[in-house]
Amino acid sequence: MTAPFVPLEPSRAALGDEVYVRLGEAILDGRLAPGERLRDHELAERLGVSRTPVREALQRLERVGLVEVSPHRYTRVSQPRRQSDTIELVGYNMGIAVRMVAARADAEAIELALAQLEDVIAASRSDDATALAAASHAFFGVVTRASGNAALLQFIREYEIAIRRDMVGWQPIIECPLGRTAAYEEFREAFRARDGERAETLLRRIHGLA
Repeated sequence: MTAPFVPLEPSRAALGDEVYVRLGEAILDGRLAPGERLRDHELAERLGVSRTPVREALQRLERVGLVEVSPHRYTRVSQPRRQSDTIELVGYNMGIAVRMVAARADAEAIELALAQLEDVIAASRSDDATALAAASHAFFGVVTRASGNAALLQFIREYEIAIRRDMVGWQPIIECPLGRTAAYEEFREAFRARDGERAETLLRRIHGLA
């Protein structure tokens, strides 16, 4: 492990969360590569913190699948999971969130989500998979917050880093940009009309789940 880390301020209240995010981002960008051994004392020294928040962060990263531990042998960065499993999870969760928002969000939240959805549609129309993934992630973030469901919000906060890694290199299920964009536009109209059931069905179909 030779890549640099910017030391953290030990006085910060949410130090454990900061260490978790820093290590998760390092796994995402490859500074901590799959298979790399992780030693809490080395990470603590590089981050300028004690070993306790590092150990807590490594335990959290293990729970979300970014780190694997063999007791008394090693702690190391895991290999990415099958992308199809993560796509399935994200697709179903997005559908659930959309249905909740359609049922109970106020007009301002709906308009904010629709504005973000326009970026999704524009990326689909230009057939830019990277931009489409980023716009979809942003749309899901807006919708998740608008759902007001604390359990869903907590789940996404905990697993977001793992989901982002598993989605690297993602390609849309519907390959034709014309057909895909038409599908997103149909979804937009159902969502705008607050037809949660239809919007959920259409979104899952876009992600190959229907």
